[in-house]
Amino acid sequence: MLSCALVLFFALTGITLNHAERFGQNPQQHQVKDRLQTAWVQTDDARVARLEIVEHLRSHHGVKGAMSDFRIDEDQCVVSFKGPGYTADAFITRATGDYELTEMRMGLVAILNDLHKGRDTGGAWSWVIDISSVLLALVSLTGLLLMAWIRRYRLSGYVLAAAGTVAIYVIYLLAVP
Repeated sequence: MLSCALVLFFALTGITLNHAERFGQNPQQHQVKDRLQTAWVQTDDARVARLEIVEHLRSHHGVKGAMSDFRIDEDQCVVSFKGPGYTADAFITRATGDYELTEMRMGLVAILNDLHKGRDTGGAWSWVIDISSVLLALVSLTGLLLMAWIRRYRLSGYVLAAAGTVAIYVIYLLAVP
């Protein structure tokens, strides 16, 4: 019963991943222009105030997700954030401190799909996926072991399990490019 919610979650998100076109994403894009303190970016590359810039974007615009990239070029800085169903990119002009922030929120189905895949979810969610995998493996193995104790269905159960395994392998060989 512990894994019941996990099985349901991964089963439903497996369907939404496999049929993404049916579960239309309705992304919401939000853009804002603003200005940073020029001292943060008008310096040599090693002294660009990365922490201050990131915290400014989080506190003033509600940017969420993990910072995935911070590029410093001669004329601009680009800061990117990613999370489940979410991206944000800030393009900062180094000469003036002006920036344009674009946030993209993809909706609930995209969040669930990213959680299923473990994309941009962090270390804690990686543990959830690993624990889920172990629980699902235990459920499957327990079912196979229980079949050994049910004499009436033992042979037919193992034959069906073997047939299912062979069928999956044949589909893989014939249908997967």
